[in-house]
Amino acid sequence: GGPAIVVDFGTATTFDAVSSKGEYVGGAIAPGIEISIDALSVRGAQLHKIELVRPRNVIAKNTVEALQSGIIFGFAGQVDGIVERMSEELSEDPDEVTVIATGGLAPLVLEESRSIDAFEPWLTLIGLRLIYERNTP
Repeated sequence: GGPAIVVDFGTATTFDAVSSKGEYVGGAIAPGIEISIDALSVRGAQLHKIELVRPRNVIAKNTVEALQSGIIFGFAGQVDGIVERMSEELSEDPDEVTVIATGGLAPLVLEESRSIDAFEPWLTLIGLRLIYERNTP
């Protein structure tokens, strides 16, 4: 059902908007979490690749936790900001928009995002199954 927004945490973080009629409306694409970390470690002389885990606090006391904080809370804030704006465009009542997260890196942001309603790790496979079933006699 719709209206809905699917946030896919893969190589890129993609946002796909679906109307109340179930039609794909459009979307947005942002750099993915791992690409961002890779860019920081390549371009930042003293910034090495880090383990992706939630830091103890948003205000970090060391470089590793500062990177973790920026990545985890930064991406959660990005998701919330884009979802809020998309929801306002999708519906007169933005609260009726369902937000579904998918993709391998979604669990990193799920607990920190204020806008994600559901996590469906198999969403792409479910969609492929539905297409198959609708096209098989």
